Amino acid sequence: MRAPRPSTKYLGATLLLAVTLLLGAGPTAGAPPATEARKIQLGIVGDAGRFARQTGQRSPIRHNFVGWDQGNHWPKILANLRPVPMVALKTGGSITPLAIAQGQGDGFLLQLNSALADFGGLVYVRPLPEMNGHWNDYCAYNKDGSSRGPRHSTAAFRKAFARSAIIARGGPARQVNAKLRKLGLPGIGETDLPVTKARIVWNPQGYGAPDVPGNSAKAYYPGDAYVDVVANDLYRQTTGAAWDANEALYQAYPRKAYGIAEWGLWGIDDPSFVEKMGAFVRTHPRVELLAWFNSKPGSIFDLASKPRSRAAYRKHITPLGR
Repeated sequence: MRAPRPSTKYLGATLLLAVTLLLGAGPTAGAPPATEARKIQLGIVGDAGRFARQTGQRSPIRHNFVGWDQGNHWPKILANLRPVPMVALKTGGSITPLAIAQGQGDGFLLQLNSALADFGGLVYVRPLPEMNGHWNDYCAYNKDGSSRGPRHSTAAFRKAFARSAIIARGGPARQVNAKLRKLGLPGIGETDLPVTKARIVWNPQGYGAPDVPGNSAKAYYPGDAYVDVVANDLYRQTTGAAWDANEALYQAYPRKAYGIAEWGLWGIDDPSFVEKMGAFVRTHPRVELLAWFNSKPGSIFDLASKPRSRAAYRKHITPLGR
């Protein structure tokens, strides 16, 4: 079971956007035009066929969570997530960010690189998501705001993430080792790695939990060289949804594509949330992917028990897809 997310009490934060695309700001350099015809990659956790019957959505992205001890299963995992896998890499407490940075998790990462190369197509790789949430063992902070120490520090996380991105992408050993040495990290040896089509997703939450300065999203950002897509997870809970933090995260990295790697309704039938997400995608031209959590029968997120939201999804989200 995945740990519950924090309450949106963090909505008390006062960060507001002064200028938005809706107020006339032009698109970022290199971004696609913001038009109704623009298509994005839609995705799902769970049964894509069942979700298609609920919403009419074609889901090229199939999303799942992979533990650090599952490396031997990479070929099967990727095959089961066709056509476009998105894999969230989780440690489950088996290894710390500092250990990953120092190369102690390279066995898993090298298996990932090999499987990505064999797969051949696009794969979204989402290392250590929601890293600023205390329920994840790779977060730098405990729930009470106390530090988890140097093995879990944000500095260690940034290097762990960068190492994961470098190895997942692959390349000649001399180039891979040079990139790692630049970070002060050990190399991988003399064996060249196959180049893959991995697209690396850096995915904090808009607000840290605990919401303390050292646990902000930006404290975990590894640098532009190691990130292809900046993503957020956004849920409608009983206290609301953190739209302001989502907007701020979008604006903070204007040269990066953007995604909503997880979004959903936390036991609530709220079509206005679904409609607002559709409006966000249409008016933010760097959005590349949007993946619903989830389609599992009986889940509190399942649209089967949310008829008004299901209808809103068909109207506002399904047409966005390829």
